[in-house]
Amino acid sequence: MIDEATAIGVARRIALQQGWAFVEPVQARLRKPWFFSKQPARWEIESNAVAFGARARFVIDAESGTVLEKGYVPR
Repeated sequence: MIDEATAIGVARRIALQQGWAFVEPVQARLRKPWFFSKQPARWEIESNAVAFGARARFVIDAESGTVLEKGYVPR
C-alpha cells in the first residue's frame, strides 16, 4: 500500500503534467472499503483544500498508485 506522501506526490506530478495549479494546503484522505467489499482502498487528494481558487482533485488506488479519477476547477 502506498503512503500519504507518495499519493500526494503522484497527484502533484500528474497536476504539473496537465498544467494545473497544485496549491497548498493539500488534504489527503484514505478511504478503506466496507467489510466484504471488493473495491480497493483509495486515496482522495484535494489541493487548495481550505480556500477559494484553483483546485485539483484526484482519486488514487492505494494498492497500486494508479490514478482512478482526476479533475480540475480553475476558478
